Amino acid sequence: MRVTGRIVLVAMAVALGLCAPAAADGPGTGTPAVVTLGDSAISGEAGRWAGNTNGDPARVDALGPTAYWDTPSGEAIPGCHRSKAAQAHIGHGVLSYNLACSGATTATHGTAAGEAFKPGIDFYSDAQGRKGQALALQELAATRNVKAVVVMIGANNYGFADVVTRCVANWLTSPSWWKNYCSDDSDMTSRFTPARIASETANVRNALVRVSDAMAHAGYIPAQYKILAQTYWSPLPRGAQIRYPETGWARQAVGGCGVWNRDADWANDTVVTALNTTTRDAAATSGLGNVRVLDLQTALNGRRLCENTVGLLEETGVASWTSAGAVDKTEWVEQIRTATAIVGPYQIQEASHASYWGQLAMRNCLRQAYNGGDVRGGTCVREADGLTSDGEPRMALR
Repeated sequence: MRVTGRIVLVAMAVALGLCAPAAADGPGTGTPAVVTLGDSAISGEAGRWAGNTNGDPARVDALGPTAYWDTPSGEAIPGCHRSKAAQAHIGHGVLSYNLACSGATTATHGTAAGEAFKPGIDFYSDAQGRKGQALALQELAATRNVKAVVVMIGANNYGFADVVTRCVANWLTSPSWWKNYCSDDSDMTSRFTPARIASETANVRNALVRVSDAMAHAGYIPAQYKILAQTYWSPLPRGAQIRYPETGWARQAVGGCGVWNRDADWANDTVVTALNTTTRDAAATSGLGNVRVLDLQTALNGRRLCENTVGLLEETGVASWTSAGAVDKTEWVEQIRTATAIVGPYQIQEASHASYWGQLAMRNCLRQAYNGGDVRGGTCVREADGLTSDGEPRMALR
């Protein structure tokens, strides 16, 4: 009788909701999670390759042909290149979701038939089930305990890929005694005027607000999570630090960094500065109290493409990316390839992106910014040679 009575009491309690089952993950409840939004710089583009070589690609192939698969059979959105090396995956008991997409701008584009779909940080939705990154975040966050949303966006608003293409083309098609600079081409300079910067800052600011709206729609209050507005790293050193001379063909044919010194300086002083001023000002004027800035502008310094402190595997005597010390002797940015990317395994869209070591360096930065759930901003820099116990470059968040 006692057992029967207890069963009856438990049944009554469940019916009245007094003994509800354990709550599922949701806003403020369950396993903590990090979500990344944005473009190729955060999706993990070039994350397949650990260093550069003009020899056998297998020597730098860290992840193999499935590097960009984010489903068991391929990419959820072709060309987004959400690599397994992407910074989102900080581990240590934290779930991670990479919603970023290579080629993305603040607004969704490529929606017409035959175009490559690129979800922006908006609430786009169509009959094919395609969604903008803000809407995807909203739906994901409703059943996850999201502590940080990392946003890296804006480079494609300025047409960063077009800038790289023009600068390399001008180097290839002009002699050293009659240099044709990209930095004085009107269609390049017009992208970085004060008016254009103000316009793109507004676009990035609105994207951050849409992230906040998505989280509110998912049931969050601002105190339950942080938005990390992440700046872009410099992929190329200033001209004086490029290890190949301006004369001859080695700068591009060997190093994959065919730009004039003056254009390399302009890329750092104007282009990267504009991208990151946009990010910082967008965060500062967003009106969102839970936004922090994670500054990566100098995170790859000393390991950039063609920098005189590193080299190709064959230039530094490194057998492969797995060799001892490879992380400190080789580049963390993928070469700007032309003919060698036509038939694979390299892809043109990987050019000038942080590759495997660079992605893992950013992951280390993000884990420190996550800070055990007490999310903070800061400036991330390379701290020392070698790898951490997680197999990542040693970075410091200051």
